[in-house]
Amino acid sequence: MKSVLSVRTLLSLLSFALVAAPAAAQQGITFEQAQTAMNAAQAEAQSNGWNLTILIADADGVPIYVRRMQGASPRTHEIATRKVMTALASGMATGDYGQALAAGRVAEVPNGVTFEGGYPISMGGQIVGAMSSSGATGAQDAQAVRAGLAAIGIRP
Repeated sequence: MKSVLSVRTLLSLLSFALVAAPAAAQQGITFEQAQTAMNAAQAEAQSNGWNLTILIADADGVPIYVRRMQGASPRTHEIATRKVMTALASGMATGDYGQALAAGRVAEVPNGVTFEGGYPISMGGQIVGAMSSSGATGAQDAQAVRAGLAAIGIRP
């Protein structure tokens, strides 16, 4: 009888987890929003002749969408990833983090990036992800990301 109760308990917990999971997933950036932001960032990059790797991740730094444009260096993926992780760890744009670090106002993020191109994504006052790009200058990377975020109504 004990094993039956355990199985029932397990099934109940599993049922609850399956029902609760979609509601929790809606708290962050959706795949559709990530796709819209990605397309807008790529359009901005293409219109300026920049070959970028663009990365959008959830609040844990897990990629939702990544795109390496034709001609972008393989190393740009690593840098875009580090920008996302820096934005998430610091809670600020990577360029702002770099300035704050230089002024001694924040602690160093391990393997942090101090130049532009990475932004946290906030919704409802909470950081739900981050977006970055790499492959051009920091200011150009940032311009592409801002275009992507603007396409989904996020103002960095």
